[in-house]
Amino acid sequence: MCFGVSGIMEILILYSMILLLGGNSASAHIGIQPLSKIAIHKATVALTNSASIKASPFVLGLEGQDVEWVTVDLDNYEPSNDDWIGVFSPAKFNESNCHDPSNPKEQEPFICTAPIKYQYANFSSSNYTKTGKTSIRFQLINQRADFSFALFAGGLSNPKLIAISNHITFANPKAPVYPRLAQGKSWNEMTVTWTSGYDIDEAVPFVKWGMMGHERKLSPAGTLTFQRNSMCGSPARTVGWRHPGYIHTSFLKDLWPNTRYSYKMGHMLSNGSYVWSRKYSFKSSPYPGQDSLQRVIIFGDMGKGERDGSNEYNNYQPGALYTTDQLIKDLDNIDIVFHIGDITYANGYISQWDQFTSQVEPIASTVPYMVASGNHERDWPDSGSFYGGTDSGGECGVPNQNIFFVPADNREKFWYSTDYGMFHFCIADTEHDWREGTEQYRFIEKCLASVDRQKQPWLIFAAHRVLGYSSDKYYGLAGSFEEPMGRESLQKLWQKYRVDIAFFGHVHNYERTCPIYQNHCVNSERSHYSGVMNGTIHVVAGGAGAHLSEFSPVNTSWSLYKDYDWGFVKLTAFNHSSLLFEYKKSRDGYLGTFRNKSPRFSFFLFLFLLISANR
Repeated sequence: MCFGVSGIMEILILYSMILLLGGNSASAHIGIQPLSKIAIHKATVALTNSASIKASPFVLGLEGQDVEWVTVDLDNYEPSNDDWIGVFSPAKFNESNCHDPSNPKEQEPFICTAPIKYQYANFSSSNYTKTGKTSIRFQLINQRADFSFALFAGGLSNPKLIAISNHITFANPKAPVYPRLAQGKSWNEMTVTWTSGYDIDEAVPFVKWGMMGHERKLSPAGTLTFQRNSMCGSPARTVGWRHPGYIHTSFLKDLWPNTRYSYKMGHMLSNGSYVWSRKYSFKSSPYPGQDSLQRVIIFGDMGKGERDGSNEYNNYQPGALYTTDQLIKDLDNIDIVFHIGDITYANGYISQWDQFTSQVEPIASTVPYMVASGNHERDWPDSGSFYGGTDSGGECGVPNQNIFFVPADNREKFWYSTDYGMFHFCIADTEHDWREGTEQYRFIEKCLASVDRQKQPWLIFAAHRVLGYSSDKYYGLAGSFEEPMGRESLQKLWQKYRVDIAFFGHVHNYERTCPIYQNHCVNSERSHYSGVMNGTIHVVAGGAGAHLSEFSPVNTSWSLYKDYDWGFVKLTAFNHSSLLFEYKKSRDGYLGTFRNKSPRFSFFLFLFLLISANR
């Protein structure tokens, strides 16, 4: 094996190895759920003829599109830098049916629901405060209802409604949209989950699918939804509530391995007519143990971004679109994706789940998009979560469990195993107790013990919170460099069953350790590994989009590479004895940067060898 570095990188011989790069760059952006900044419960209504707002076009998606751009024209005789535009859906948002009869002091009119996004009126024109005129473009997705745009004065903390636009709508707001593929409970099964506005009383959901170039078949779909009273608290149960639509899942079974299939979602209406989605395709999974090229993406904590620059996610998940776009760009070289918790950061604003599924649709409609449970999906006091925090905003896991399918026996217990060719994955749920003696601990041991390493040499453990090792600043201040109680119960299982790599999110950066056991590196090699490693490599890959996390100033002995930037990990299994590991930066897709003292070297290449011998 040899390589050269001279401004560019060249690999002369590549065999039996994992490629890994790391470095430090970027700066932190810290924020809170921006929709929560709007004191919508304090809003007053002061409609005036001196302000007007108009949206166009009136009808969207005339050619079947589920994402469209809208122009909003604003005219205000008393402009201010605090003026902002809220996008509301459904369009009628100041309904009296949200009045609280237990509070006799509450007076109408008032507004009882948060917008789905917002933007300051001066966003596209610095002259707005002088002229009172501006035009702003918003990107809307089909969310099963019409839209209106509202102009507010008084800023976010004391909003005063002064103008409301006309209503606009998609041509078919109920259309089937945003398919999400996932592995089924067997290797030759693919699930298709999508969202529509059709309840089962209105239409029968199904998937029409088949091998490319062959006859298509129909598979029925089950339908789920959830209601406001399924939420555990505010804002999910109050100003953040929005009906999630109807969530359909179909199981495509008896697939041939590594075969391309086409599919589209359909609904048969009561009058016998059909409503169809666009046509999509996927490649089925390889047979467990099959020796073929297999490529896996792993990351956590991505969240969503807004391509129209809407303020609700600025400085909250600033890297989300970087990661999304890099994955879309490389989609032909990806077979399966694992998003290990902190999916949308909706935090109780249910409209954001639609927007996230739209964002990842090019990926999730093409390859299995497997998710795990994180604190921002699950945590709420007295709801059964292991932690008593409020990070889910009252969702307590309900949207995640319904909107994404995982092959768990019980999706309330969000742990599962899945196979992909030469890989065996054990996905844990850190928001439920994992310690020795618990139901989840027994699952983890069974999952790790069940793999046949002759057929599936690559054993991967993944979970949201860092149950292993991390140089995160706050873990460092606690002195544990892990989630409290994290690895004490599990590291003996990782060691006993020779887990190759353990992946974690939660901490918003990238870090890789040496092969480690009980706080000690068990292999002195830094750049490549061969044969039995005698320990597990721990990887924090939580920098997919959310504001970045600082590292501890303590230089831990087991930490080999760190990167303070947005990125994700790609694993490529070539065969049963060699695996390529790549850490890629989301900004540009480059393999991670290392800053060398010599100005000649803009990049430095680390080769990381892992061979599945003698397992």
